[in-house]
Amino acid sequence: MNIQPSILVGTANRTVWVRVEGKGSFLNSTGLKEFAKEMINRGFREFAVDLMNCTVMDSTFMGTLAGIALRLRELGQGNLRVTNLNERNSDLLSNLGLDQLFVIEARNSAPVAAQTPLAAAAPDKTTQAQTMLAAHEACVEANEANAAKFKDVLEYLKQDLHLAS
Repeated sequence: MNIQPSILVGTANRTVWVRVEGKGSFLNSTGLKEFAKEMINRGFREFAVDLMNCTVMDSTFMGTLAGIALRLRELGQGNLRVTNLNERNSDLLSNLGLDQLFVIEARNSAPVAAQTPLAAAAPDKTTQAQTMLAAHEACVEANEANAAKFKDVLEYLKQDLHLAS
């Protein structure tokens, strides 16, 4: 079964619920980042991300989640909980040390609240590059060991953005 990638969102009991359907990637990271920023601005501090139907995540998507968690830490309140990880996604988070940043919960039923699809409009090239850069910087901020892993990606994205401006 091939699931069309999408992110479903909602709120209940002062918690922002996010359910990833299909692949979590750079293609849907900008929408998630903007949505999370708006929810934090509205006073939400608890985020629950359900990965039951998420087949795999790329580094930009994981970095976007890290960015949300780091913002909550910076505010001194709140958590980003990740639930229903498959083995592959668990390994991916662990390999980047992000499992130490998030609250990992084994199994949790997906709440009814996560029903509204995030807008799937593709961001322009510059916005997408900015999202990718911020995501990879968040991975490094969350775990310094990631600096070596993403050195080339960070340099490329910074050059790409510099040329675009």
